[in-house]
Amino acid sequence: MNTADYLKFIVNEIHRTIVATVDDEGLPVTCAIDMMDTDGESLYFLTAKGKRFYDRLIKRKYLAFTAMKGEDTMTSVAVSVRGKVRELGFEKIPALFEKNPYMAKIYPTEESRRALTVFQIYEGSGEWFDLSKKPIERASFAFGKAKEQHEGYAVTDSCIGCGSCLDVCPQKCIDLSETPAVIKAENCLHCGNCFSACPVDAVVKV
Repeated sequence: MNTADYLKFIVNEIHRTIVATVDDEGLPVTCAIDMMDTDGESLYFLTAKGKRFYDRLIKRKYLAFTAMKGEDTMTSVAVSVRGKVRELGFEKIPALFEKNPYMAKIYPTEESRRALTVFQIYEGSGEWFDLSKKPIERASFAFGKAKEQHEGYAVTDSCIGCGSCLDVCPQKCIDLSETPAVIKAENCLHCGNCFSACPVDAVVKV
């Protein structure tokens, strides 16, 4: 999958997300927001200008969200994004209502829709995390001018090839066929067991 695929999955397969912003005291605040459209390079959503959520977006110009799909934990796919937002105004409202017709039940008249405005997440980075696969599947992506954010663990040249890391890895995603060993980032849980178990401190956070 590429970045456009991840953004389309958010809009078409999950749609409802839990968004975090920061208030005037520097504390996190969450709310449920539908991601209503994508052009393959950004995401679009709307909100009412009278909401405090709107005020936080205008002041901070930044948000983060997580969206999940699945019947339970072991069938779930989670996609997380953090990025910069900008207000686009009313012009795109008719197109978003056409694509998301349920909105007409919430704001049934043209007059009531004047309270709404559209935001675009135009730059950001994200992570795909699929627990339905074995081993798990993890991937990073970015859009706009943002760079991919990679976290996890890596093995340095101090590795002695003892296998202590693989013994404690819940996903068995460490390749010991060469030294230093290689952690398969696309299958890693980021649990840190390898970091704790290494007798020569060859595993480092990245």
